[in-house]
Amino acid sequence: MKTHTLFTSILLLLFGVSLSAQDLSGQWLGTLQLPMGKLRLVFHLSPKTDGYTATMDSPDQGAKGIPVSLVTFNAPTLTLEVAAAQIKYTGTYENNRIKGTFVQGGLSLPLELSKSSESVRANRPQEPVAPYPYHSEEVTFENPKAGVKLAGTLTLPQTGSNFPVAVLITGSGKQNRDEEILGHKPFLVIADYLTRNGIAVLRYDDRGVAGSTGNFDTATTADFAEDAASAVAYLRTRKEINPKQIGLIGHSEGGMIAPMVASASKEIGFIVLLAGVGIKGDELMLLQKQRIEEKMGYNAMQVASSRQFMAGAYQVITQTTDSGASLRDSVARYLTSASLGSLPKEQITAISEQITTPWFVYLLRFDPAAYLRKVTCPVLALNGSKDLQVPPKENLSRIQSSIESNGNKRVTTIELENLNHLFQECNTGLPAEYATIEQTCSPRMLEAVNTWLGKLW
Repeated sequence: MKTHTLFTSILLLLFGVSLSAQDLSGQWLGTLQLPMGKLRLVFHLSPKTDGYTATMDSPDQGAKGIPVSLVTFNAPTLTLEVAAAQIKYTGTYENNRIKGTFVQGGLSLPLELSKSSESVRANRPQEPVAPYPYHSEEVTFENPKAGVKLAGTLTLPQTGSNFPVAVLITGSGKQNRDEEILGHKPFLVIADYLTRNGIAVLRYDDRGVAGSTGNFDTATTADFAEDAASAVAYLRTRKEINPKQIGLIGHSEGGMIAPMVASASKEIGFIVLLAGVGIKGDELMLLQKQRIEEKMGYNAMQVASSRQFMAGAYQVITQTTDSGASLRDSVARYLTSASLGSLPKEQITAISEQITTPWFVYLLRFDPAAYLRKVTCPVLALNGSKDLQVPPKENLSRIQSSIESNGNKRVTTIELENLNHLFQECNTGLPAEYATIEQTCSPRMLEAVNTWLGKLW
C-alpha cells in the first residue's frame, strides 16, 4: 500500500544566508531525535551574490537535493524555510556550529548542525556488496499485450542447474527492481539471501520506472499482474530454470498480484505473500487509516469521524462503475457536502483527484478473495505483528479461509512478532519509523521464507 511517512515532509529542511563575515558555504550535518528514532539531515549551502542558496538531503530516507525555499543569514542568526512543508529552522551560528530549533506544524525539536566534508549515506548493513557468490545477469523481457519491455536482474546460484526460481513483485508506488524505498532495498536483500541458498530470483523495474518502458501513471494492479505473468513466461525460456518450480513472492500490492497470476495459471509452483491483502480494498484503506491514526495518538472520536468521512467517499466509488471526470465530480460533491463546506476547494480537488485515479479506483473495488479462492498451489503468507498498513489478523485469517474454501489446504500463515510492514524489527510500526531503522529485512522473515521453500522440494 502506499507508504505515507509521517515525517515525509521532514524530508525537507532549509538553509539560507546573507553575505556576512562568516562563510557558511559547505555541508552541514545534524540529527533530529524523533519519537521513533533518529533522522539525519544534511544541508548544502552555496554562496550567491546576495547570500546563499541551499538544498537538503535526508540520507536515512534516501532523499537528496531537496530545495530550500528561503535562506536568510543575519549574523549570527540563520533561518531556513521549506514553505510547501510548513518547515522552519532558526539557529545561531557560533564556533563553526549552528544551534537552533526545527519546527513543523505542532512539532518543535532542537537541531544542532556542524560542518563536515564527509560523505553521508544511510547505514544499511544488510545491503550486499559485489562481488557476489552467484551469477547476476541483466535481462529484459516483453509484455506483448501491453507493448511494454521490462528490465530486471536474474540471479542464479553459482553451481548446479534446473533451479527453482522466485519472481519478486513490488508493492505500490513507482518501484525499481530493488523495491527501493526510504534508503532501503528490500528486494536486493531478499534476492541475495535466496540465491545464496540455492534459489534463483528474478526482480524487475515496474513499467515506466528505471530501465522498463510503459506508462506507470495510467496502470492498475491488473496491468501489473500482466507484467508479472510476462516474467513467468520469460523464465520458462531459460534453460537454467526448472519450469515446474517457478513461483511468485509479492510484497504488499505484490501480495495482491501474486494470487491474480496464480489463479489464472496451474503452472505456478508456489506463492509467498509478504504483507499480502486478504480483505477488500476499501476495507483495507479504512483499516490502515484507523490503525495509523490510533498509533499516532488520535482520540477515539477523531478516528471514528475521520473513518466515517472517508468511508463515504469510498462508497461513492465502490457503488458505481463510473470513472474519470464523472466519478471525480461525484466524489467532490460528496466531500463538499460531508465537510459542511469546511474544506477549502483546493483540498477537495486534491483529494478527489487522488482517490479517483485508475489505480486507486481499482484498489478500492478490488476483492482479493475472488482470486485467492482459485489458487491451487502451495501458499505462504507472512505479516508483521506491528504492520499498520496491512494489519495481520484481519488479512491473514481472510487469506487462509479464502484459499482453503476451494479445498487447497497447502496454505501456511505466520504472524511475525514485532515486525512492521517492511518486515523490520521496530518500535511503533508507524511508516515514519521505516527510514530510521538500519535493518532492511528481519532475518526471521528471510529464514521463514527459505525454510518453507526448502520443504516444497
